Amino acid sequence: MKKLALVLLMLCPVVLFAQTGKVYDNLTLNSKTLKSERKYAIYLPPDYETSGRSYPVLYLLHGGGDDQTGWVQFGEVLNITDKAIRDGIATPMIIVMPDANTGRRGYYNDIKGDWNYEDFFFTELVPFVEKKYRIKSDKRYRAIAGLSMGGGGSFVYALHHPEMFSSACPLSASTGFLSLDDAKAAISKNTPNLPDSTISNYYNRYSVLALVNAIPDDQKKAVRWFMDIGDDDFLYEGNGLVHNLMRKKEIPHEYRVRDGAHNWTYWRASLPNVLEFVSQAFHQY
Repeated sequence: MKKLALVLLMLCPVVLFAQTGKVYDNLTLNSKTLKSERKYAIYLPPDYETSGRSYPVLYLLHGGGDDQTGWVQFGEVLNITDKAIRDGIATPMIIVMPDANTGRRGYYNDIKGDWNYEDFFFTELVPFVEKKYRIKSDKRYRAIAGLSMGGGGSFVYALHHPEMFSSACPLSASTGFLSLDDAKAAISKNTPNLPDSTISNYYNRYSVLALVNAIPDDQKKAVRWFMDIGDDDFLYEGNGLVHNLMRKKEIPHEYRVRDGAHNWTYWRASLPNVLEFVSQAFHQY
């Protein structure tokens, strides 16, 4: 009996290790679009190295001031995702976290056309990681989420490419300019002498309100939406306006307001909800 107990005790570390995913946070790919080496982090689920099967993928975007390590270091993506998988609220998935803070900050193409991060994301990053790792490439197995600046990226990417994402989860999202007049005032101040038509086109492409307003009737259910914002968050207004517009246009979505502000305490609590929500589509709800 003592020998059996000793054997079981010796096996415990092995079992625990087998239940742990892995994170690599200093990986790179070369971008011709951005003319630079681009970093990304990746979470691989606990059974990735032993199963041989392919996995759904979540693209998880950081906020302004962080980089690809933000969700790893401050968001505790490894521990939170491992626990969600163990508890059965999330299916095993690969999580890709790109860097949008090097060179210039942000997930969008620059209005002057000389820094096209969005083009890099769709034409280089996504094909690269989905070839390098065992990722299911169908829309129903691909989701996107992010916080603050990355929440804005989640909104815009899913609205630009509803054919690519089954679910989108903007957290404490930056929703862009709330009106065309706001866009003209801000952009003209930072980038003078741009034609009004250029500013108008940019507003229509990167304002979440403008994009939601332009969703055609046959695309209202193309993406599953989960939006989350703290009641003390300074971005509360924009998220509330998007929620109200979605309700007016009868676009199905989940909208959550919890106690909290614009900080990692809030986003760490949001991540399990995101993992559960995107897993519903991965599981073919």
